[in-house]
Amino acid sequence: MGLIHVDLFTTLDGVAQAPGGPEEDPVGGFEFGGWQAPLFDDVVGQQVGSGMEGMDALLLGRRTYDIFAAYWPHQGGDIAELFNRIPKYVASRQAPTLGWEGSSLLGPDVVAALHELRNKHQNIHVIGSLDLVQTLFAERLFDQLNLWVYPILLGSGKKVFGDGVVPMNLRLVEPVVTSPNGAVMQRYALVDGTPAVGDMSAMDQES
Repeated sequence: MGLIHVDLFTTLDGVAQAPGGPEEDPVGGFEFGGWQAPLFDDVVGQQVGSGMEGMDALLLGRRTYDIFAAYWPHQGGDIAELFNRIPKYVASRQAPTLGWEGSSLLGPDVVAALHELRNKHQNIHVIGSLDLVQTLFAERLFDQLNLWVYPILLGSGKKVFGDGVVPMNLRLVEPVVTSPNGAVMQRYALVDGTPAVGDMSAMDQES
């Protein structure tokens, strides 16, 4: 069965709205579109590139799809070549026109459609697409969470974990690396079970 990777850029206070540009997602009067641009560096670029090795499908929400479809078909380079070549799947409550070659709309039952995708592809990447990501979290329908955490606080905006997620366990799968501009790369795998609890006072008595 294939893996679903969630790739997100976030601030230290969890805001992941519109990292790429001012017009990316101004919903809610968001004033900090493009917050990632001043902090992006070569180390992050290399991490993004290496994380895409083996990607054989893109899974996107409607807003992110529209942004990508307007940009990547007109670009050159390795990422553009990859994105333009592999299948693109779009989760939307509407019936949008999908003009980017290789694009198709998921069926109305997104959860069932995602199970089918995992039988067709080895490494499916979700980039941005915060509304879709909330569904993946709620249904535990992801395998790896890749977070680039930037050293800024925005206070408001769409959050990585929205209004909360179901309790789950994650495992750090590689050493944390900090880029020259302070972005901390964290890759987590979803593991079975729910978080355990204990009593720290008992530990204090033992020590």
